[in-house]
Amino acid sequence: MPPPPDAPLNMSTLTGNPPQDGATTLVAASPDEWGEDSLEWLLQHFLVSITALAGAQAGAVRVLTDDGQHMRLVAQQGLPPHVQEAERLVDRGCGMCGTAVGGDVLGWVDDLRSCDRKGGGHYFGGQCQGVLAISLTHAGQVLGIYNLFFESRVEIPAPTQTILRLIGQLLGLSLSNARIERERLRVTVMKERQEMVNEVHDSIAQTLAYARMRLPLLKDAMLAHDDPKAIKYFSDVKQAVGEVHDNLREVMTYFRTRMDPLGLLHALQGIAEGFFGRTGIALEIRNTVRHLNLSDAQEVQVFFIVQESLANIAKHSMARHAAVIINKTSAGLEFVIEDDGLGMAAPGVSTIVTSAKELAASTHFGLEIMQSRAQRLGASLEVGDNAGGGTRVRLLLPTSTVTTAEHTPP
Repeated sequence: MPPPPDAPLNMSTLTGNPPQDGATTLVAASPDEWGEDSLEWLLQHFLVSITALAGAQAGAVRVLTDDGQHMRLVAQQGLPPHVQEAERLVDRGCGMCGTAVGGDVLGWVDDLRSCDRKGGGHYFGGQCQGVLAISLTHAGQVLGIYNLFFESRVEIPAPTQTILRLIGQLLGLSLSNARIERERLRVTVMKERQEMVNEVHDSIAQTLAYARMRLPLLKDAMLAHDDPKAIKYFSDVKQAVGEVHDNLREVMTYFRTRMDPLGLLHALQGIAEGFFGRTGIALEIRNTVRHLNLSDAQEVQVFFIVQESLANIAKHSMARHAAVIINKTSAGLEFVIEDDGLGMAAPGVSTIVTSAKELAASTHFGLEIMQSRAQRLGASLEVGDNAGGGTRVRLLLPTSTVTTAEHTPP
């Protein structure tokens, strides 16, 4: 639990050195532990000690807004409420504060008329006769400033000025760390959202598309009073709905679809065994590699890429035969998925895929997810027409990305 506001703050935790007798104590947290809330708590409590060190009667900390056009008040000590309100957001170029935010500056302001006009009261030029502005810098970049407010003009000794500058640099470091942490959290959230989209698409959307394809066939069989076909199509839809239910529970519980515990080859063989019954397309698995030497995470990504390719064949190709071919080449481990169907329907898709932006123009959302998975593998993905007719997808994992772990084929 943080100490009360009037408790001294320990400078040794900031500098790594024990305080000397009589030294002013400043902060109570390690920079690595500063989050947004703890940082503002730190700044608020820092002002208690720093105003005492400099002989000031009040203090404030301002940081640049994300657009860089304004300075936002994030902490204050000793300012009257009406001044706090007026100073909550000021222009980046405002007076000496604007000068300080433009470079590494420790500057004194004794002409406070512009501050008084903005403050809307008699604090500046009355209770406050001078303001010191010190930049908060890190890696050559100014992230904000802090101000000290004085009842009268005072001479600050050179050693104290040095300490004030060093404090500005340390606080600049803390602000930089806080921004990096916020950006890391933002990227993490975006990645998790994309992962959820991928998993829902891979484990649920494909099965629902299959069930949707079966419903018109079921309707036609019922209207034609063809009971055997109607029973078969009903069974297909029922099985698909059951799979969707199971997959949805799995995604909700684990936020990912689990890999077949017996490995990638066993999972692909399982797809092949039921592929003809579901799609009317004969699927062959041709593997010339004894040991794939893929990690569990790599096998999951490869499986979903192959699964999506096969789903596209089932939905769009009108093929009679399809194959998954696994080879070891001088360039790496190769997975080829091909069929003898209609080929690429969308113009411009029959090309080597080099970026998610190119894939976004495709009519198949699944291709973008396939490319994203390939990038995570450090692999290349090619989508195009098959030489003998139909479509060909080639996933190549460079030798450098394949693990050395041995996997015994089932």
